[in-house]
Amino acid sequence: MHTHRSFRNPPALPHEVVVETLERALGDRSHETEAASVLVGSALNDDDREFVEHWCTEVGTRAVPGSPLLGLAGLCLGHTARRFGRLGDEALALAASLAARAEADPSDVDGRALDGYDDVRSFLHLW
Repeated sequence: MHTHRSFRNPPALPHEVVVETLERALGDRSHETEAASVLVGSALNDDDREFVEHWCTEVGTRAVPGSPLLGLAGLCLGHTARRFGRLGDEALALAASLAARAEADPSDVDGRALDGYDDVRSFLHLW
């Protein structure tokens, strides 16, 4: 029997839950899957741009090389740019840096960072 799988974007969670989950994952890679869901939920559904941008930047600068959270942070910065129409200078520089790292070495930062930076450039009209 074939089963149909469905995907639902994760919801935004209370900020204290987001902070606790992301901090835990940044200290212990065994929590990265949970952190990924929390970060995506925030990027897609949290209405506090500064909070979302701050945590995308924290994850994108603090996760260890090779962590899937690095590419995801870049992708989530793209979601943030799309949703809010702007990014701060630090987040913009990080999105570019993560994309460059992904292009240079996909085992360091995965290709989602490239997709995120494409969104940043498109939605912020940086072409």
